[in-house]
Amino acid sequence: MLTNTEALVRAADGRYASDQELMFFQAYLSTVGTRLRAYQKLQAAEPQIVSQVLIGLKAQNPDIFYSNGQDLTAKWQRDTVRVLRYSAIALLLDDSKRFEENLLSWFQTIMQAFGAQEACDRTYAAMQTVMPQFLNAEELRLFLPILELSRVTLGR
Repeated sequence: MLTNTEALVRAADGRYASDQELMFFQAYLSTVGTRLRAYQKLQAAEPQIVSQVLIGLKAQNPDIFYSNGQDLTAKWQRDTVRVLRYSAIALLLDDSKRFEENLLSWFQTIMQAFGAQEACDRTYAAMQTVMPQFLNAEELRLFLPILELSRVTLGR
């Protein structure tokens, strides 16, 4: 939404925007209620979501968060909460482009430096599988692409 609004402001500088240029507002307004409900559900369920993902990942590989004898579970939890919160904001504002540019590209560099791509790939794949417990089908339709963007960006 913000990215589209900024682009519209630049494109329509000194003139009225066309009906076509304003269509993204209509699309956003038709989903704003769903986005707000999903955002609130994510906010309320954050601890359960992260916990279920953690349990699932450790069931697959108990040592997934051990590196050089150090347990990085607490760091994983902080990072996962951060990405989940920013994902929720991207959902609310319908702005995955800004999310990708402002958080994911920066975070990708860090994850690559620590060799954490596989853990990221598994984390956001697992998160997608637990989300149906917390969001309805309409909310999932809007949110799962954001999680997939996180998986693809951070997991490569």
